[in-house]
Amino acid sequence: MIKTKKEYNVLLQRIEELLQNQENIENQEAEGYIELNILSDLVADYEEANYPVKKPTLIETMKLRMYERGLNQKRLSELLGVSTSRVSEYLTGKTEPTLKTARDISKKLDIDPTIVLGL
Repeated sequence: MIKTKKEYNVLLQRIEELLQNQENIENQEAEGYIELNILSDLVADYEEANYPVKKPTLIETMKLRMYERGLNQKRLSELLGVSTSRVSEYLTGKTEPTLKTARDISKKLDIDPTIVLGL
């Protein structure tokens, strides 16, 4: 178990060294392979505890999907069957979508329902 930031940084440096040798990545019999896997697990556990990744918000995810699909607010409103002002309210956090609209957002923008429902 990693207890300090200093230990964490030392292990990161050692992982970088081990990654320089391809054998440590591909050959399960190599000593470096075993060390690399053990250190990687320790670092992953430390990062989960100290640097948790937050779930994205509905607003962030909607904006990302709009960008990815080249949608503007007008086009999104047409896709969801709501007014552009309603889409604007969703994107600014002024209002939350109804259950029907939330379902449409999830399906039509391919957003995980847990994000849409804020779970």
